[in-house]
Amino acid sequence: MKFKVSDLKENKKYTIQNSPFIVPTDDGKLIKEHFGKASDGNSEISIAHMVAPPGWSEPFQTPEFDEYTFIIKGKKQFIIEGETIVLEAGQSIKVEKHTRLQYSNPFNEPCEYLAICLPAFSIESVNRENE
Repeated sequence: MKFKVSDLKENKKYTIQNSPFIVPTDDGKLIKEHFGKASDGNSEISIAHMVAPPGWSEPFQTPEFDEYTFIIKGKKQFIIEGETIVLEAGQSIKVEKHTRLQYSNPFNEPCEYLAICLPAFSIESVNRENE
């Protein structure tokens, strides 16, 4: 039986993401969603590569998803239910859903990191304060 190239593409068991969705921001933060609601319509998980500039911060939020963060370069500050935690390159954290927290980079260097959300991130489920 002969296969056409188009037949083979339809049967692939993997997806290579060469064009992540670049989330528009007005705070200088770079967000490239490789998999998730905005990039491929996946509502189960989102995986994003991010770079937070020095001095960046977000409002407090209480997400409806678990969020895993892995720091690639720099440092990132988390205020989790009143406790301040600073992670550096090579460290990671899981923050459980329904936890009030704030993310920031009050440091002098950019912070590059990966964020994985289960279920996928959505602006409706992040529950940011003061928006």
